[in-house]
Amino acid sequence: MNSMNFTAGMGEPTVVITRVAETQWQAVADDRVIGRGDASRRPDGRIFLSIDSWHGTVFDQLASAMLPALSRPIYTVVDEVDVDLRSAWERAGFTTRRREWEYLVSTDPHHTGLDSVPSVEGVTILPVGAAQEVLLLEAYTRIRAEIDDTVGWDSMPAEIITRPDGIVPVDPAQYAVATRSGEYVGLLRVASRRRHARIELIVVRADQRRQGIARALLAPVLRSLHQSGIETASAYVNDTNTAAAALFDGVGGSSRAGSNLELVLR
Repeated sequence: MNSMNFTAGMGEPTVVITRVAETQWQAVADDRVIGRGDASRRPDGRIFLSIDSWHGTVFDQLASAMLPALSRPIYTVVDEVDVDLRSAWERAGFTTRRREWEYLVSTDPHHTGLDSVPSVEGVTILPVGAAQEVLLLEAYTRIRAEIDDTVGWDSMPAEIITRPDGIVPVDPAQYAVATRSGEYVGLLRVASRRRHARIELIVVRADQRRQGIARALLAPVLRSLHQSGIETASAYVNDTNTAAAALFDGVGGSSRAGSNLELVLR
């Protein structure tokens, strides 16, 4: 693999940056690894970078070696409170593309206040796993098109990827749905792992919004998680998505745990 040498100040060891694999770089000085860089391609095709180094100079050297070797745009995610890391990426030319709030939500209905959510007239909630795949895909396709025509689907906190053959992989085992007159009008996707769960997506058809459907979807999902022994669920909300922020801000036992910034180099 290719290597690059960087000479530091007087008396400092030479840093050798080596591309040790197709998506991995190492910084070595005095036979010690002092930094690592990684480029990963997410299912949506976007390339995300991470660089791990204690020294700002080594971070810059790794970035200088990695960036010319990768096609743009290139992305990374940082905790907003990590000012040093954010500054390092900005030195490399990255700018802020979006901010996401992380919410931690209690699943206990006595804490959330969702133990007595009013039903929405004409709407039935199907629990996770009960949706029909064909109707689920139809609803997803329609709602995604509506969002693409407004704020853009890439503003959503979690992406569902279209495979190269054009098929969208929707798994009914991850979805609760709201139905009305035989049609799916709202979707909630949840991923559960051991003692924690993440609410990855809550969307409602444009002509069905402002009726309480999102809240009606969230209540039974959280209650089911609580019954399975999961005490909290996380959710990420784009700071421009005022409706989603209002939903989670209005749930008892919910709090903003922090925020992430997605940075981009175009």
